[in-house]
Amino acid sequence: MPGEETTELSLMPRSTAPQTWTATVAESKFYWYDLLADGTQLPDFRDPVGRYLRRMQFALDGTMEKRLIYFLVARPRVRIDPQRSVSWGFFSLKLTVPVLIGAEQRKSTIAIDLDVPFEATLKKPTVQLQDKYLLLNWGALMETFSIHDLLQRHDTGLPAAGKILYVGQTHDPSGKLAKGMVTAVNRLREATENEYDSFLLVQRYDVQVATTSTELAEEPSVRTRTDVVEGALIRYFEGPAPGKRRDAEVNTRRAHLHELQQTYWLERLTVDTGFKDADAFYDLGSDAVPTARRHVFDCTFEQGQAQVTPLEAAGRPLAELKA
Repeated sequence: MPGEETTELSLMPRSTAPQTWTATVAESKFYWYDLLADGTQLPDFRDPVGRYLRRMQFALDGTMEKRLIYFLVARPRVRIDPQRSVSWGFFSLKLTVPVLIGAEQRKSTIAIDLDVPFEATLKKPTVQLQDKYLLLNWGALMETFSIHDLLQRHDTGLPAAGKILYVGQTHDPSGKLAKGMVTAVNRLREATENEYDSFLLVQRYDVQVATTSTELAEEPSVRTRTDVVEGALIRYFEGPAPGKRRDAEVNTRRAHLHELQQTYWLERLTVDTGFKDADAFYDLGSDAVPTARRHVFDCTFEQGQAQVTPLEAAGRPLAELKA
């Protein structure tokens, strides 16, 4: 919201009937933000790590044209230890990788079960270790994984909970977020970088509108839905008085949400962050809420001030991600 106009070009008159909205996750992806936002030039695309980074940069750049929600998430710092060697299981492709955990670089290991790719010409790959990457050479194929790819895909036993530090929208034609140029995000990332790795969790929410009105003109736009969902998520994860935001931003958002709530006669928004097959990377909390894999809450707006009420998740169907 900062840096862009905060009102619709032409808000319609007040809705003819009250509305209730339900927001569920439709798309979700983690990006290890430190890899792209540390100010270093991307490696050559002919290098396996360079190709990995360029694919991630391309995917994140694509979100800047859309109105999606992002969360800045801090996760415990983990690195591969290139000074030690990997080991293999007997008669299997179980690979044990040495790692360093936290700012103190505590030595540990993780074990992963490899699957032979269809294109492989070797039964067992040669392994190259870098501090952030594991490279597997299968002969005709080179696979590149970041250490956090491995932690997300395999049950390694390492602590997995993440902490949400900030909530925002990806819409940014100038690409400041993807280039690591959003001041509030940079400040938080730099303050935690010794102990934590920083991620962007980018999600698209489907918002279903329930109303007795049959006027198509009263259907809220994607922008309106995203602005309201963003406001609800900020209130839920950052608390009633977000200390990471300037007063001018808070006041502008409050006035904007009040206008939208009045225009669409929005009585209640229910947000559900859970979805089928969510892995341990989605064990998320913040300073305002305890860690959980699924957060469900109601949100109402009084004079643009969001009020949230946590709900029980039991018995509620889980959304399925859309390809």
